[in-house]
Amino acid sequence: MPKKHLSSEQVAVPSSLEILKQLRVVIRAAQQHSLWIEKQCGVNGAQLWLMQELYEENDLRVGELAHRLAVHQTTTSNLIDALEKRSFVKKTRDPNDQRAVRVSLTEEGVALLLKAPKPARGLLPEALRNLDEADLSHLKFGLAGLIKSIEVVDEGFENLPLPFTM
Repeated sequence: MPKKHLSSEQVAVPSSLEILKQLRVVIRAAQQHSLWIEKQCGVNGAQLWLMQELYEENDLRVGELAHRLAVHQTTTSNLIDALEKRSFVKKTRDPNDQRAVRVSLTEEGVALLLKAPKPARGLLPEALRNLDEADLSHLKFGLAGLIKSIEVVDEGFENLPLPFTM
């Protein structure tokens, strides 16, 4: 039997309200996960993500961590300071560049990370890492169109963590 081709009228185009509902699900799921992380281990989602990055490659510069978390360096420094006060990370001067600070996990930090809920990077960053290239490209294109249609957009928002992860 020959394949039946759908006409343009038969192809279901998602409504803007359906997409709005999907965005709500994504945002609320990420928010719930972040709250659950904080309740379970006492650090917020962004702090736990930073610790995960240090676990995978210890002794990173602050700028390297900022890049891995896709946030401002100032935001990263604030995350590090909070973790250092609780003895989960330690800061040292880079021996090759005294202006630079390197960060590493302490034994306490490793212990906390290993018992913390997964994914340590957070639900949304981990889900995005698991998408294939084609899906990521489609999502990037669609979100770019959405952002373009919003009249008041501050491009600086792209380097700020979601409020519920802090």
